[in-house]
Amino acid sequence: MSQTVCTTCPYCGTGCGVLATPTEDGALAVKGDPEHPANFGRLCSKGSALGETVSNEGRLLTPLIDKEAASWDSALDLIAERFRKTIAEHGPDAVAFYVSGQLLTEDYYVANKLIKGYMGTANIDTNSRLCMASTVAGHKRAFGTDTVPGTYEDLELADLIILTGSNLAWCHPVLYQRIAAAKAERPEMKVVVVDPRRTATCDIADLHLSLRPGTDVALFNHLLQKSYEQGVVDTSFVGQHVAGFDEALDAASGSSVEATGLSACDIETFVKLWLTTEKTVTVFSQGVNQSDHGTDKVNAILNCHLATGRIGKAGMGPLSVTGQPNAMGGREVGGLANMLAAHLDIENPDHRAVVQGFWQSPTLPEKAGLKAVDLFRAIGEGKVKALWVMCTNPAVSMPDAKAVRAAIAGCDFVVVSDMFGDTDTAELADVVLPATGWGEKDGTVTNSDRTISRQRGFLPPAGESRHDWQAICGVAQRMGFAEAFNFETPAQIFREHAALSGTAAAQGKDFDISGFADLSDAGYNALQPTRWPYPASKTPSDRMFEDGGFFTPTRRANMLPVAQPASQEPSKDAPFRLNTGRIRDQWHTMTRTARASRLNQHYGEPFLEIHPEDALALGLRAADLAKLSNAHGQSILRVLITDRVAKGDVFAPIHWTATTAPSGRISDVVTPKTDPFSGQPDSKAAKVAIHPFAPKWYGFAVSQRELQPNSDYWAKSRVEAGWQYELAHQGTPECWERYARALFEAPDAEISSVLDTSRVSARIALHKDGVLIGALFVSDRPVSVSRGFAGSQLGTTSETVLLGRPSAGQPDPGPTVCACFSVGVNTILSAIETQNLMSVDIIGAALLAGTNCGSCKPELAALLQSAQRSVAAE
Repeated sequence: MSQTVCTTCPYCGTGCGVLATPTEDGALAVKGDPEHPANFGRLCSKGSALGETVSNEGRLLTPLIDKEAASWDSALDLIAERFRKTIAEHGPDAVAFYVSGQLLTEDYYVANKLIKGYMGTANIDTNSRLCMASTVAGHKRAFGTDTVPGTYEDLELADLIILTGSNLAWCHPVLYQRIAAAKAERPEMKVVVVDPRRTATCDIADLHLSLRPGTDVALFNHLLQKSYEQGVVDTSFVGQHVAGFDEALDAASGSSVEATGLSACDIETFVKLWLTTEKTVTVFSQGVNQSDHGTDKVNAILNCHLATGRIGKAGMGPLSVTGQPNAMGGREVGGLANMLAAHLDIENPDHRAVVQGFWQSPTLPEKAGLKAVDLFRAIGEGKVKALWVMCTNPAVSMPDAKAVRAAIAGCDFVVVSDMFGDTDTAELADVVLPATGWGEKDGTVTNSDRTISRQRGFLPPAGESRHDWQAICGVAQRMGFAEAFNFETPAQIFREHAALSGTAAAQGKDFDISGFADLSDAGYNALQPTRWPYPASKTPSDRMFEDGGFFTPTRRANMLPVAQPASQEPSKDAPFRLNTGRIRDQWHTMTRTARASRLNQHYGEPFLEIHPEDALALGLRAADLAKLSNAHGQSILRVLITDRVAKGDVFAPIHWTATTAPSGRISDVVTPKTDPFSGQPDSKAAKVAIHPFAPKWYGFAVSQRELQPNSDYWAKSRVEAGWQYELAHQGTPECWERYARALFEAPDAEISSVLDTSRVSARIALHKDGVLIGALFVSDRPVSVSRGFAGSQLGTTSETVLLGRPSAGQPDPGPTVCACFSVGVNTILSAIETQNLMSVDIIGAALLAGTNCGSCKPELAALLQSAQRSVAAE
């Protein structure tokens, strides 16, 4: 075994510590770091599978110019020349960077420094605009700075936790498990989930408030009003440390909680819990942020905590949980179009002078740049003519993605830095630069509770790939800015970032890590997780705002008057409201997670959650395909009928792309409507029409090699021995065997088949030298075969694959429930029955299911309940 390296997970904003150990056989052993304060050894299913995602298969290994291999010098020379020429001919605002919360802080810092301080434009925005921008705007309006007051420790210390707009069990599983463990230890702790959809997070809820979508302001305004009426307002704290209380209360009094659609009983229960529980933490995430009034939602929450003084103290306060591993680090370096470095304000001339003086840069923009939606609109209009995209995939993740793809395709010059050259965005680029990824990169990230952690490299860069900061500095040097970008190590960049934070703190801002300004290379390499602020001049404190001390000019926090906007009901042409989000085992556009076969088994294709009554009215049956459409585009998804969503509401995941399910890209139908303060798009309320997609045939295929299907609908996912494909098409081939040979590109394979010419039904197996290389199952209805069984037969001499399920006496695990240990639903149900398993913990002891990240525990509980109901019915 090689030396174990302490690093940090590259997925959500929890910031879990990871112990990574390269093994002698070339594999990577991964486990949680028991010493890291974010996770104390826990990892979710995605983090646990990191070792399965680090191969060089499919990696971009050399720069590409016009899709042809090129040298780094040629690529960097071309980028520098085209950006220089564009600025000279059209001005600095004709160029832009679009970056990512997955960049390390050091990458982010030099990107922001180059474009703002040396190119002279603020046109740098980030995919964090889609994630946390409303929180940033809400924090700044209330506190004067983008300060997260709460810490993870508060989750264990609270007596009441309100989870609003957050499916924590799936999107931040380790934090969910911290809460679940605390609640198990202290059953008197209460948990309230505020979410229109019944999610896995509701499993630990004492109360689920299934409010009407978008009515959070009405709910929290009611809470503020009742806090005042029942004497829970902390008048001393408000009198000393808060401004705007009367105006906020007047606005709250004008709201009607009836807008939420909640029952009087549920509202009364919620209010009573709030009024009687001082130690309250409100956790919020994308359901709050991704809204056309997300900033007001944030301030409605903050108003309640400010009015009651429940902020900055142990076990109480608002806690925004971020979606990306370094969205916080990006905010710290000013990686948004409306920010300067170190939480300084771009509109403030004193702040601009501080940054420009520190950088000794030739210029600095005086106004905010274009936020993400406006940026891509400007690209489409030809106003922005040179674009550099780093570590993100806007062609599929932005709202109105079809228009974004057209904008990028029409842009004069596009550069993409990525680990892979076949992403939806990279396919549109003039230059693609091979970037290092997790395990190769070296730098820092900041998690949701302000903890800075090291992400350490322990693998050599793949091919000729380089760190993003190296590529940025290479371009800067070629543009004539060599002295300002002569960094040789990430430690040098981090020290400069830390030093700048000290000068910013002198302007009365919160972000200060100047204690690291003189950190040695050895100290940087050994850096332990540290929560900021970490000033050079005084003893650092974890807590913010316990005694006031806000960062507004008056040093008082601002309560904001916010009103519940009128409901925008769907129209006759688009009668359904679409909610989008993440699923348990995938992340973003799956360029990393989809490489681990076990992460594809829970949900292997894009799907649509729809209420049973809506499905019945539309003539949709379980596992049918449905077409969603509106003025922006369309998407085809597998139907999942469930009462987890309300009538009129539907839910779809965000993850699939042109390389995994081209007709299932849900962002094609997400509207580009944005919050007026934050510029964050509303990803939770697109209006869509839904119709059955009626193919002539449905198919399922397994193959040892990747296929290139030519069907109206297809979705692929990796399995242990190859790939599996879901297929559907509106035309029928003349000969199924000929179709199979073409699909598998196996003209000489041995074929065995079962064909029913009286209807659309075919089962075809292809062998080469006696070994199964592929199998195709076709039906006029969604194909009913055991996916796991069919995939497991690849590469074997199986003669029974066409049965579609194991022979009698052979176990069929069924669809995966626990991804960490690959435990299927049939295995669980069988064990419940035969071993008389009576609780989720006992299931875990018997099968390991649910004993790692715990994300599957709600599903285990549902299976257990279903099995117990069946027994009772007998």
